[in-house]
Amino acid sequence: MLQGNQSKQEAVTRMIKPLKLGNHTVPYPLIQGGMGVRISGGRLAGHVAKAGGIGLVAAAGIALNSDHYTGANYFQAEVQAFQTEIRKARAIAPDGVIGVNVMVALSDYEALVKAAIEAGAQVVVCGAGLPLSLPELAAHAPDVALVPIASSLRAAQLIARTWEKRYHRLPDAVVVEDPDTAGGHLGEKLEHIGTGEYDQYATVRAIKQFFLEEYHSDVPVIAAGGIWDRADLEHALAEGADGVQMASRFVCTEECDAAPEFKQAYLNCTKEDIGLLMSPAGLPGRAILTSTPKIRQYDLDHHTVCRMGCLKKCTYKESGERFCIVTALDRAQRGDVETGLVFCGTNAWKADRITTVQAIFDELFGAEQELQEAA
Repeated sequence: MLQGNQSKQEAVTRMIKPLKLGNHTVPYPLIQGGMGVRISGGRLAGHVAKAGGIGLVAAAGIALNSDHYTGANYFQAEVQAFQTEIRKARAIAPDGVIGVNVMVALSDYEALVKAAIEAGAQVVVCGAGLPLSLPELAAHAPDVALVPIASSLRAAQLIARTWEKRYHRLPDAVVVEDPDTAGGHLGEKLEHIGTGEYDQYATVRAIKQFFLEEYHSDVPVIAAGGIWDRADLEHALAEGADGVQMASRFVCTEECDAAPEFKQAYLNCTKEDIGLLMSPAGLPGRAILTSTPKIRQYDLDHHTVCRMGCLKKCTYKESGERFCIVTALDRAQRGDVETGLVFCGTNAWKADRITTVQAIFDELFGAEQELQEAA
């Protein structure tokens, strides 16, 4: 029996290979997902990179709760705070791979991509829209890996064909996000989420095959959404993914940049507390819903107005409909989870303790490390 278990473990270990994105390689096939408004800032991204994964600093709303924001200089502070957090991550992991997540839906998307590259980001991941012009923004930095997020073969094809035709460049990887399980803003219509029709790993394999057949290129495809533990990692790799992106799992760590109350919201929530809401960005989002009835009331009580204009398209900015999402996320990040918005994936209820980034890596990859040492 022991021999059988060892053979199975060795087979799994063979699947767990270093992840190469362009010119950058990390020991473990894991990208830490970008969580906006300072949930994944420099501290979390740096420690993930130090542990052997790719750490991402999320751009959205990073000016808020920073030393750079005065209340009247949002876009200037966004660039400054973003670069500060990227450099903070680099100081923690001088030899690691540090990247960023920049939503296409942000009003200052282009400026933030350029700022990230200037600050030394090695990977740029973009979702919440199609990053069709991303290679142009990074043309002066060919070593920076460019990674779009897509939920469908069609989206991946459009991005790849546009990039190849206009810029003679292909993505260095594609993240396939499962809207049925991922947290935060989702790239799918609300009525299509949770119907059981979406097959994430069929999409992973189809995108992989597309690049092989059309471009003779083995582009890494990363599975995102619902990845929590070693079993999820093994399943993703067995189904054809080259690696995984994990976000919610890293919230309840000492290194996560959120307030203790934000992390406690994960520890307290049940499976039934997690659900969908419509963001003023025009996208569905997954969150812990226990506080959401108070978000709109907060804006009404405090006469909140759109001061930042953080999104290109926003119903709150345009007509006062729904709520101000960046301030709702900011309140939660600071610890006000009663009136703030706590984004999360479907598995956030599984969090049962505050741990460390290294402990998560030990759980995910420790057996593989032991086998390597034994060999």
